Amino acid sequence: MALKITDECINCDVCEPECPNEAIYQGTEIYVIDPNKCTECVGHYDEPQCQQVCPVDCIPLDPDRLETEDELWEKYRALTGKS
Repeated sequence: MALKITDECINCDVCEPECPNEAIYQGTEIYVIDPNKCTECVGHYDEPQCQQVCPVDCIPLDPDRLETEDELWEKYRALTGKS
């Protein structure tokens, strides 16, 4: 399942550089996560790095984007070209 950034975001800029897939970008008012690039850091780290650095805990799982771990691994492989 992809992550999402809620409107509690304070635009502190710490999440964007932590994303290994470059899925986080500045939106109109707050940061946004591209669900097509978000793998919850599967393939890179044991835990989502954006969640680890967020000072306001505003990056939950997106219930509208349910994905299994296998699907996240497939997305990782497609994004990185790794097998």
